[in-house]
Amino acid sequence: MHRFDVVIVGGGPAGLSAALVLGRARKRVLLCDAGPRRNARAEHIHGFVTRDGTPPAEFRRIGREQLVPYDSVEIRDEHVLAVEGSQGEFVVRTDSGDVLARRVVLTGGMVDEMIDIPGFAELWGGGIVQCPYCHAWESRDRPLGVLVADEPFLDFALFVRGWSADVVAFTNAAFAVSADGRARLDAARIRLEERPVDRIVEDGGEIAAIELQDGTRVPCRMLFVHPPQRQTPLVTALALDLDERGFVRVDPEQRTSVPGIYAAGDLTTMRQGALVAAAAGAMAAYNLNHELTLELALGGALP
Repeated sequence: MHRFDVVIVGGGPAGLSAALVLGRARKRVLLCDAGPRRNARAEHIHGFVTRDGTPPAEFRRIGREQLVPYDSVEIRDEHVLAVEGSQGEFVVRTDSGDVLARRVVLTGGMVDEMIDIPGFAELWGGGIVQCPYCHAWESRDRPLGVLVADEPFLDFALFVRGWSADVVAFTNAAFAVSADGRARLDAARIRLEERPVDRIVEDGGEIAAIELQDGTRVPCRMLFVHPPQRQTPLVTALALDLDERGFVRVDPEQRTSVPGIYAAGDLTTMRQGALVAAAAGAMAAYNLNHELTLELALGGALP
């Protein structure tokens, strides 16, 4: 059975970044990358210095290309089906067979659950997005909407207000807005719409309006929402500690609750952006490489 120092699960910004750091550290790395990709519908990555406006597929192509000089890094377009064993002797089951790994890095992201509103799934990743830093600039000064699931997220609408003076907070009749919540929205000149949403009105592949159940159409050119998310079956099977929002709990060095398994990127945080994920992937690689190098040196296993 082939042995690697590290198996990385997921080939997005976090996984590619971790592989680059580990390749330069002369570690034997297997990067397993198989879809679906969370940002598959996004046209561009934004806010990533030197890569602003780069299509996600092009970003991955460049990332893989830059791993070519590091012959200790292998990339496979296949799924990781399971991770078994323990630190130093993990058995990683892939589509093409089992491999051994001293460490594992999880960078596979989260699964977005589509909200049950007609038109939502079709426009997700295009006119319906999660991150204003990634997408709001392109719709600045246009009518923007924020779909709010509960009271604490009303402040998300205040945040979006920085990109447009025309912002509507839609509650979809999901909860009763407090007097304080109304006052905060009023102070920011944000309209509150509490009637149930019937559908998302599409025009040429873009959002035109949010149609309410009574037939009212509210102009909206981009809708921001944090949809429900869940971990992948692989992560769930590992029984890692999760925080109160369902994200994998990691320490400052990106370690999970299972010794030898690190996690980085969207599966660990609500701050889900390519640059944030890449930084976390690098941090996980720095820390596990330090740990692993000492282990191999003291055990006489370094080349």
